[in-house]
Amino acid sequence: MNADAAPVAAMISLVIPVYNEEGNLKRLMERIEPVMRGLKRPYEIVFVDDGSRDGSLRMLAGFIGSPEVRVVELTRNYGQHAAILAGFSLVRGEIVVTLDADLQNPPEEIPRLVATMEEGGFDVVGSIRRGRKDSFLRIIPSKLVNMVARRITGVQMSDWGCMLRAYRRTVVDRMSECHEHATFIPALATHFGKRVTEVEVAHEERYGGKSNYPLRKLINLQFDLVASFSDLPIKLIMYGGVAMAALGVCFGIVLAVARLVYGALWAAQGVFTLFAVLFAFVGLQFFALGLIGEYIGRIYREVRKRPEYVIERVLGGGGGTR
Repeated sequence: MNADAAPVAAMISLVIPVYNEEGNLKRLMERIEPVMRGLKRPYEIVFVDDGSRDGSLRMLAGFIGSPEVRVVELTRNYGQHAAILAGFSLVRGEIVVTLDADLQNPPEEIPRLVATMEEGGFDVVGSIRRGRKDSFLRIIPSKLVNMVARRITGVQMSDWGCMLRAYRRTVVDRMSECHEHATFIPALATHFGKRVTEVEVAHEERYGGKSNYPLRKLINLQFDLVASFSDLPIKLIMYGGVAMAALGVCFGIVLAVARLVYGALWAAQGVFTLFAVLFAFVGLQFFALGLIGEYIGRIYREVRKRPEYVIERVLGGGGGTR
């Protein structure tokens, strides 16, 4: 072997979850291919069809002519993070980059993430969306997710919601071995990556179609983040219950003293106050029961050990029916 030979550049795997993105896929492929070829190294593009109901799968099958493209077809819609994990289970590259199919995160930013990872020796490279083009109703929940994620993980990253991220293969393999349901991939990666950083990237308007992340899904994602990585809500309810009990005892003492001082007539006039306190307690109890029920439901889903995704077929790259 020639000692002076240049080292072979690490292969890059690009994982793209797809759900009802028929209007974006052609333009997405037109922008991805020159970017990946410009890196001048081995690469593969893994599209994961997450149970699309439009013509997305048909369009993806049309990309199979390229030897670098593989299409993973899931049996139904499992969600963005499960689809990404399905792609992780099949990647062959040493650097794995995730990207949404809506073109809000420009593919032209991929070389910056790869260069940052290799030059700094990082395990995870996140991205900060510069000049976000999202609506106010999406930005506010996103800021809440960022705040909670920093509190739970202890990792001071600015933008946890952007899926344009790069991971070392070792981190990807460890995440794939977890088999967790309803997990939050960016937070999970920080458990396995020692060196983590972020870079600023551009952000664009959605090219076509409509967002697959309405407010309801953003709220569910927030709870996935909290429930998967922390028991803080349960502790808060416990602390809140102790505080409410203490306040209730104090309030009872105040009422007893007031009755002795002002007589029974004053106590009768405090009925509505008692009702208000009662309703507050009842509301807190229902909220606590619902939250505990969510945790129990997640435990139930875990102990059933059903797969978090099922791959129907892998098209391209020698893949067949699985």
